Amino acid sequence: MKVFIKNTVFPLCMIMLGAACAAFSIECFLVPNTILDGGITGISLMLSYATKIPLSIFIIAINIPFFVVGYRHLGKTFLIRAVWAMGIFAASLLFFEKIKTVTESELLAVVYGGVLLGTGVGLVLRYGGCLDGTEIVAMLLSKKYGISTGAFIFIFNIVIYSTAGLLFGWDRAMLSLLTYFLSYKMIDVVEEALEQAKASMIITDNATEISDKIYKRLGRTCTKISAEGKVSGSSKVVLYCVITRVEVSELKRIINETEGSSFVTISEVSEIIGNHIKSSEMKLPDRQK
Repeated sequence: MKVFIKNTVFPLCMIMLGAACAAFSIECFLVPNTILDGGITGISLMLSYATKIPLSIFIIAINIPFFVVGYRHLGKTFLIRAVWAMGIFAASLLFFEKIKTVTESELLAVVYGGVLLGTGVGLVLRYGGCLDGTEIVAMLLSKKYGISTGAFIFIFNIVIYSTAGLLFGWDRAMLSLLTYFLSYKMIDVVEEALEQAKASMIITDNATEISDKIYKRLGRTCTKISAEGKVSGSSKVVLYCVITRVEVSELKRIINETEGSSFVTISEVSEIIGNHIKSSEMKLPDRQK
């Protein structure tokens, strides 16, 4: 029961808190002052301004195809948590829409709105959810073209803010861009994992099973390194693999559900040269029994 609460209930609660926090920021700080967020939310905000249709409808409708793509590449658990996050986010937007704006000061809206938005998104990402489909697409494009995920997201948001400048004035675009930088920094602080690439070293007694699960569920290959315990003198196997930040939670689940002793470290990777991502559709090589 404790394991279920820790691995399932608690992450869903934190995702709910993060989604509600992000929705509060958008409806009570950003929207009343015509300040846009980036990504799909930014596009949805512009469409909502133009059509007067509730923001939550556009966010759900536009994100659906991106979540389908995410399910195909990141698995069922990701889809469940992403749908949960999006449902809470949309419901919270409808709820906070009825609340009077917190401040009419553009400076306060940028600062507090950006901080709250980054905090909310950071919580969602930290516990395996997702609020914006552009991040999924950016990761997939990064794998294909070798350009960082952050670069794709930044380019996409520059297009959004340029469009906002043409529609609402360049002062709105500059305020929106400043809010984006503040929220981006807060994601770093809250999630502690803003860098897309993570290096994982797993010292385990069950290397074969863990490496197979990582390959099947994350599409990553592992490098096996033979080692020896200094105190025990027994032989060990160290698995080394590179994953993305949204896959860290799935890696933890793989470790927790696998029998045997495992010691795991996860660190940031500043640069990757060469291909480190394999298709999860490839078959595992036959192992001799």
